[in-house]
Amino acid sequence: MEEKNTKPSGEPEQSAQSEPGSRAWKFIKRLFSDDRPESLRGLKGVWLMTSCIGAVCVLLALLFALFWDRIWACVFAAAAILILLVSNFWFRERVTSPILGLGDTARHIADGSYGALAERLRDDEIGALTDAINDMSVKIGKADRVQSEFISSVSHELRTPLTAITGWSETLLYDEALQGDSRRGIEIISREAGRLTSMVEELLEFTRMRDGRFTLNLEQVDVAAVLEEVCFTYSELLRHDGIELDYKPPEGDLPYVTGDPRRLKQVVLNILDNAAKYGRGGHKIEVGVAQAGEYVKISVRDHGPGIAQDDLPHVKERFYKGRGKERGSGIGLAVCDEIVARHSGKLIVGNAPGGGALVTVLLPVETQ
Repeated sequence: MEEKNTKPSGEPEQSAQSEPGSRAWKFIKRLFSDDRPESLRGLKGVWLMTSCIGAVCVLLALLFALFWDRIWACVFAAAAILILLVSNFWFRERVTSPILGLGDTARHIADGSYGALAERLRDDEIGALTDAINDMSVKIGKADRVQSEFISSVSHELRTPLTAITGWSETLLYDEALQGDSRRGIEIISREAGRLTSMVEELLEFTRMRDGRFTLNLEQVDVAAVLEEVCFTYSELLRHDGIELDYKPPEGDLPYVTGDPRRLKQVVLNILDNAAKYGRGGHKIEVGVAQAGEYVKISVRDHGPGIAQDDLPHVKERFYKGRGKERGSGIGLAVCDEIVARHSGKLIVGNAPGGGALVTVLLPVETQ
């Protein structure tokens, strides 16, 4: 009877002794399997386990140094240091470097490279962030194309009725029998139709730039001659609005620049139009041209209220209108900035020391 009772009583003891080891082994296997907890997945899981192992090594090094063998304390201390170095190297390669790459991609997207994609390196949190940035970039690119197509389509559709309105209003103004409020109304219609036509042309120019259909016909350009022609043509129009255009020719001969004279004339006209619109209260616009080092500098200054400090960093952004009461498309200076940039030049917008806005165009004498 004693032999029969010995075996059954021993089996539970053996099972009880092996149960903790079996559970520990199952837990370790689970840590390195796909069934591990969510908190131990990906980069956060690797970092958490590495930190725990490092902390255990430090604790064992302290215990061995205080109570047991100091050699083993040195071993565990060396292991903790090694884990720290390896984890730092791993963190740099697996976390820091990919995030810097994603930052570069995000900056390209912010600069207008919509649709730019980052390379997905691994299936972890950084990979998920890469997917999110790529998805955002693709959607922004699609939205930008839809916007450009819509602007182009609407602008083309508006040209025909605006041409008819402008033509008939100018024809009616030749009728001397039209007097009083009727003539004044036709003049308003003609003026507003002209303003809308200018806005439509700016929008079309904008879509051409976005679609890559914007071209430059480069040649050697006499900037002083172009500027003198523009000022002579525009001065009469400004005189009707009570604005004096003061053009200061260069003191000597200016070197030629490589550029498109039609596009450069467009830039100057747009800047003059802005000066007349926003600096109307000053009743005067000053235009000058001179050589400044390796550049030919064109300056246009009005004597109006100037540009608000909050608006200055944004005036060259597309569709930015600022806080002024004047109406417009908000892309005139953006188009000018693009044209000047394609001439390897600079467009600088600021306020003059004595008041009023000051716009400076720098065109390089020699372009690469």
